[in-house]
Amino acid sequence: MTQAGWRVHIQRKGSATKGISETQKKRNRRIATPRARVEHVFGALAQMGGKLVRCMGIVRVDFALLLKAATYNLKRLVFLKEGGLAAF
Repeated sequence: MTQAGWRVHIQRKGSATKGISETQKKRNRRIATPRARVEHVFGALAQMGGKLVRCMGIVRVDFALLLKAATYNLKRLVFLKEGGLAAF
């Protein structure tokens, strides 16, 4: 994996008798921060029905999923605007 420029991003876990070191805690934090950002998006899309679409044909399914993603982006934009944050 490291030959292709990829690194393993698996978090470390301590046992019941022995915890993890400070270095491992920092590493877990580095891994968890971007993961949480991505997982929130997938969680929101799962609440909107996930990848389940009731239509026939790959073009229609693709369009329905595109609409779900656009809806999530619009909801996120409204949330940011109401919070007074610059969205872009």
